[in-house]
Amino acid sequence: MSARFRVLDLLPTPMGDISLRRRHDPALGYEVHEIKLGDEFLMSSAFTAAEEEMSRLALAEPALPDEGVRVAVGGLGLGFTAQTALADERVAELVVVETLGPVIEWHREGLIPAGATLSADDRCSFAHGDFFAIARGDEDLAALKPPEGGPFHAVLLDIDHSPSHVLNPAHAAFYTADGLRAFAGRMLTGEGVFALWSNDAPDEEFTSLLSQVFASARAEEVRFPNPLQGGESSNTVYVATGPMNTDA
Repeated sequence: MSARFRVLDLLPTPMGDISLRRRHDPALGYEVHEIKLGDEFLMSSAFTAAEEEMSRLALAEPALPDEGVRVAVGGLGLGFTAQTALADERVAELVVVETLGPVIEWHREGLIPAGATLSADDRCSFAHGDFFAIARGDEDLAALKPPEGGPFHAVLLDIDHSPSHVLNPAHAAFYTADGLRAFAGRMLTGEGVFALWSNDAPDEEFTSLLSQVFASARAEEVRFPNPLQGGESSNTVYVATGPMNTDA
């Protein structure tokens, strides 16, 4: 195998084989870590701008308290969302919910660069569980890692490619008014913030759907340089803030 490319780990999961790869990218001039599920790329350290901006946008919402902010992150990946959230000194507790156990172990073993930072921060903990099962009430987050003061002030979600391009058909029900309303009632404070990463362009229908559940909702397009393809690429970050609309 080329010294420029190495598979650091490859393991079976209920969703398919998951692999962690490290390669030197000559176009970028540095090493890139990648996570793949089967043939699909889940995460690459070459493009992290939108994941990091999701944390910043969510934590910039004025509804959040000045201290003692409790954050949940759905999807650990390479850890950039969680790492950026922890850079905010107001964050007192951060729980990362990850359904794929190997990803958590890669962080704990130091195979992923952000792992050492996250593991060393007393505010951060990893919970091995299904975020979507927790959101719909089939799994109890408190059994995995009890939040210190009840629901979270902010929940940041980066698991599926987009609301319409999910990794598992079971996830689709989350991206409905009923699914979002159930999630908000279980996991968010009354004026909590929900942020969602998407690989697709802003979707007006999904923004409208968020507005049925939350008091305010918007889609932010995050643009970043793409030296591999030339020019720019973009992702979308949705930000929705309570108080939630509890009407049927």
